Amino acid sequence: MATEMESESREAGTADPDSKYPLKVLYCGVCSLPTEYCEYMPEPAKCRQWLEKNFPVEFARLTVGPIANAPKQDFRAGDAPPAGEEEEKKKQKRGGRGQIKQKKKTVPQKVTIAKIPRAKKKYVTRVCGLATFDIDLKEAQRFFAQKFSCGASVTAEDEIIIQGDFTDDIIDVIQEKWPEVDDDSIDDLGEVKK
Repeated sequence: MATEMESESREAGTADPDSKYPLKVLYCGVCSLPTEYCEYMPEPAKCRQWLEKNFPVEFARLTVGPIANAPKQDFRAGDAPPAGEEEEKKKQKRGGRGQIKQKKKTVPQKVTIAKIPRAKKKYVTRVCGLATFDIDLKEAQRFFAQKFSCGASVTAEDEIIIQGDFTDDIIDVIQEKWPEVDDDSIDDLGEVKK
């Protein structure tokens, strides 16, 4: 059956007339792909180094082809790649696009506290701006719920809703728990509509 496939591929014109069948494929010791595909890996210079060291004949045959058109990078065993290439490697890893972190926008560090009416004489307290001080909102939400013995939840990017009217106590509690939040950076907005 193998001979039928070989003859079909030769007839179709896809087979190389100079090749001997069955083909023997040389796999790279760095990226574990066939050596023809090393140029598509994140670090082709390491693959070329390995190939030049272990199989100089194959390296010479491959460099005559499309790799020769690429910019030549000659790294010896102890040398490090240039600094610009290291940054490029950090951006993209094997398996897809790299995660590019966006810089945080500089938001003024202000904590705002507001009392929002619910039904009849019930209120909720909204605390916004704790994230600008690098305070974990989940931890703050748990702390407020335990401190005031009520329900609390993180509702938006930088907003915690506490069930009940705690506008008087919450300023002291925030300053006590997180000393980096000073009195000038806390604004009490009073009663606010949603």
